[in-house]
Amino acid sequence: MMLSVIVAILVCLASYIYRSLKPPPPRVCGVPHGPPITSPRIKLSDGRYLAYRESGVDRANANHKIIVVHGFNNSKDMELPISKDLIEELGIYFLFFDRAGYGESDPHPTRTVKSEAYDIQELADKLNIGPKFYVIGLSVGAYSVYSCLKYIPHRLAGAVLLVPFVSYWWTKVSQDILSKAFKLLPEDVRWTFRVAHYVPWLLYWWLTQKWFSSSSIISGNSALLSDTDLVIIKKMLENPSPHTEKVRQQGDHECLHRDMIAGFATWEFDPTELENPFTEGVGSVHMWQGTEDRVVPLEINEYISKKLPWIKYHEVQGYGHLLSEEEQKCEDIIKALLVE
Repeated sequence: MMLSVIVAILVCLASYIYRSLKPPPPRVCGVPHGPPITSPRIKLSDGRYLAYRESGVDRANANHKIIVVHGFNNSKDMELPISKDLIEELGIYFLFFDRAGYGESDPHPTRTVKSEAYDIQELADKLNIGPKFYVIGLSVGAYSVYSCLKYIPHRLAGAVLLVPFVSYWWTKVSQDILSKAFKLLPEDVRWTFRVAHYVPWLLYWWLTQKWFSSSSIISGNSALLSDTDLVIIKKMLENPSPHTEKVRQQGDHECLHRDMIAGFATWEFDPTELENPFTEGVGSVHMWQGTEDRVVPLEINEYISKKLPWIKYHEVQGYGHLLSEEEQKCEDIIKALLVE
């Protein structure tokens, strides 16, 4: 009798653990009971779909074609605050897209830093963007730009790493700098990043369990925001985007969790090993960093820019992680890429 009770308890416990560790199936767009498809999409060679949005001047008449890679918990419906006059003056065409699992793009369970570059290349080819294009990656979206610099440098006309993502497990960046920067993060964020790197299969459980504080980076933590960031967020909340609910509609695991898993995995390369794709002087790579950024440590990106002197490093005094949300700063970023 006692043996039967013990077995029953163990079976129930095993069942509970299994359910806790296993993420729910994604709510894929366009399938029965899934979210509707409301945006144009292209089909990739592996059968997945990527949703996109075009903006700016007509693609066929554009002088500059820029693919914008959104950051964490965002989508193709993000806006770059650039005046219509500047867009028309420079002849800019923008192509925004939902990265895998975000918005209306299909999930990619085996996504990696490397796969990001080839998603971008295939998107460009399906839409006949041309042999070369610019890429701008914001925050976590910047690891896609690093990927492009590594795997498809021949396709780039220029690139921007905007308040770019950093991994605390890069091997060629000063370990002392990485360690000191890591310690500045809130403890729950540090634990979440550790889980994403060392035991990614446990990340879903870690971010959904109620026993310990997991990650305020998803729920929002004002400790990670500078004074200017808080002012910007207050303005954004006065006019919230109508597309916010679509960002995570396929499930947090398919977008946010997999984003962290891919970014904090072991990369095939280190950013400091990248080679200049514009040795002939046509094209440039820019990195923009706010001095008050508490999400992305200034010291790490400053170190990378010194190791790669061909990257044009722009340090913006008094600004935090959301520096591109101000029109003048965003236009400065575009002008530096296309004009200077």
